[in-house]
Amino acid sequence: MTHLPQFNRSLLHPKYWLTWLGIGLLWLLVLLPYPLIYRLGCFMGRMAMHVMKDRVRIAQRNLQLCFPHKSDAERQELVVKNFESVGMGLMETGMAWFWPDWRVARWFDVSGVESVKQLLAEKRGILLIGVHFLTLELGARIFGMQTPGIGVYRPNDNPLIDWLQTWGRVRSNKAMLDRKDFKGMVKALKSGEIVWYAPDHDYGPRSSVFVPFFAVEQAATTSGTWMLARMSKACIVPFVPRRKPNGAGYELLVLEPELDIPLGSAEETASWMNKVVEKCILLAPEQYMWLHRRFKTRPEGVPSRY
Repeated sequence: MTHLPQFNRSLLHPKYWLTWLGIGLLWLLVLLPYPLIYRLGCFMGRMAMHVMKDRVRIAQRNLQLCFPHKSDAERQELVVKNFESVGMGLMETGMAWFWPDWRVARWFDVSGVESVKQLLAEKRGILLIGVHFLTLELGARIFGMQTPGIGVYRPNDNPLIDWLQTWGRVRSNKAMLDRKDFKGMVKALKSGEIVWYAPDHDYGPRSSVFVPFFAVEQAATTSGTWMLARMSKACIVPFVPRRKPNGAGYELLVLEPELDIPLGSAEETASWMNKVVEKCILLAPEQYMWLHRRFKTRPEGVPSRY
C-alpha cells in the first residue's frame, strides 16, 4: 500500500531552507502574467543549454536515433525548441502546483474528454496514458479538473519535494500511488477508476522487453502495460497536453479510447503501446522529454548507444 507523504515540522529544518527558497522563488515567478512567464521560461531553457551540456548531447543522440531521416540542422532546431520547453516545464510545474483552478482553466482548451466520462459511467477502468511531455505536470492538473483520477509517481529522494509534489498533484485528483504499488493499480482499475500511467521511459532491464520504438529496433520497453491491462481488463486512453505557439496557452487532447488491446504477449503489447506513444509524441515532438536516456538499457553484450 502506498503511504503518501505528510507535512511535518522536520521539513522546516535548516537543511531544507535552500529548497524552501527555491520553492518560494518559483511561487513568485508564476504570479507573473502568463505571456511573461512564457518568455522567461523559454529564455531560461535556452540558457540551460550552456549548463546542461550532457543533457544536450543526450537529446541530440535520441533525436538522431529516432529520426535518422531528418537533417542535422532540423534536429538541432528541434533540440533548441526542446530546451525552451525544458525551461517552460519548470514554470509549468509551478503553475500546476500553485495556480488556482480558474487561472489554469483560462489558458486551456480541452477536447475529447466526453469519451472518458462515458467510460466512467460504464464503470470501465481506464489506464490513462500520459507520456513524458514537459507539459505533463500542468496537463495532469487540467485533466484532473475535468475527471479526477489516481496518479502514479516515483517518490522523490528529497522529503520536502516529495511532500510538495504530492500535495500539488492531489489538488485536482483523488490520490497517488507509488509506481511500485502494482496491486494498488490493479485494484483501482478493477474498481472502475482512472489510473495515470507512463509506459514510455527506459526503466531498466527488469520487467522490460526489447521492441521497436521509432527507428530504434531494440528499445527496452516496460512490460507493465501488458500486465496491468491483462489483469484489470481496463481500456487505454492516451492524452496529450500540448503548449500552443507564441504563448497562446495550451490544449489538452484526449485521444480515442483503445478498447481492444493486443495481449498475446508482453512483446506484442509493448510493440503496440510504442506505436501509440509515437503517435502522441508526433503531436508535439519539441515538447517531449528527449533529454532522458531512453535507450540506455541494451541486450546483454550489445554496446551502449550513448
